[in-house]
Amino acid sequence: MQLGEVIRRRRMVRRYRDEPVDPRVVERALDRATRAPSAGFTQGWAFLVLDAPGDVARFWAAATPPGRGTDSWSQGMRRAPVVVVPFSHRRAYLDRYAAPDKGWDHRDDSRWPVPYWHVDAGMAALLILLSVCDDGLGACFFGVPGERVDPLRSAFGVPHDFEPVGAVTIGHPADGAPTRSRRRRRRLDEVVHRGRW
Repeated sequence: MQLGEVIRRRRMVRRYRDEPVDPRVVERALDRATRAPSAGFTQGWAFLVLDAPGDVARFWAAATPPGRGTDSWSQGMRRAPVVVVPFSHRRAYLDRYAAPDKGWDHRDDSRWPVPYWHVDAGMAALLILLSVCDDGLGACFFGVPGERVDPLRSAFGVPHDFEPVGAVTIGHPADGAPTRSRRRRRRLDEVVHRGRW
């Protein structure tokens, strides 16, 4: 597919068939994710890949608040055979920008108007979504509830200075899975401001 077609076809898939994913598709998506831009070429991201049924089940157990996870969204998402959790690493950016070639003499994050460690990991996650679509599969990016971050870290031994920016399910879309949002896409004239707001 051409890039424009991949961008137009990409949708958040929330229901999957119970069918394995070719590991080469996941490896290709991860390789492409590491080509995302990053401030100072810091590359302060990491990816937890869960592609064994037991690991995927542990993810859902760790990331789901008590009493939740039985609705239709959860049931459709839990069929995905692969979950990738992109993490950002704030300290890597603070260290990088304290290096002699950057000129900052401290690691205070107050100089950062935006937490680019999260932005960059989000861009890497987008490349995973686009790559999976290019390979004819479906994916969905979604958030990990704040109160479930520590249980997620504990379940998989993730160091405390790595923050999950979300999670991505990957799989074969279920037959009849919606391919369009119920909401309309906003027009350019609603979101683009030329010359001034």
